[in-house]
Amino acid sequence: MIKKLEHIQLFVGVLFLSIFFVAILIQVFSRYLGVSVIWTEEVANYCFIWAIFMGAAVMVNRKDHFNFDLLAKKLKGKPKHILALVTDGVLLVFCIALFGYSLTAMSTFWDYNWVSLPSLKMGYVWLSLPVMAGTMVIYLLAHTVSDLKLLTGREGSE
Repeated sequence: MIKKLEHIQLFVGVLFLSIFFVAILIQVFSRYLGVSVIWTEEVANYCFIWAIFMGAAVMVNRKDHFNFDLLAKKLKGKPKHILALVTDGVLLVFCIALFGYSLTAMSTFWDYNWVSLPSLKMGYVWLSLPVMAGTMVIYLLAHTVSDLKLLTGREGSE
């Protein structure tokens, strides 16, 4: 399930990064031609937000986002797993809080409209925060379960 979720997030991130790139190209060419295309900046900004947040969640799953790398490389066995549990625990508390506050922000700003495309709601942009934080919580809980199994010796050791 975790691999599937990561795959979906990567797909969504790449999709929004592609839309970002196309919007920037349209903006560059339209300026070169002297034509004003006002929606490209806003689309690029909001697609970039989605791409970055999806990538950040994937990085947490891959343990490439926040880590005490120097210490983790020096430790072996139980101390290494304890460090991983502590690191994941700190991140988990932060992500749970972020999830709660992001739901509040999303509901507060849901009905705001985009400036250049008023038919689109800002809530779709703010939705990226609880999606990111929620998937980070899922990934961190999976890491915690895995580290607890390794710490208690229920799986093979390194």
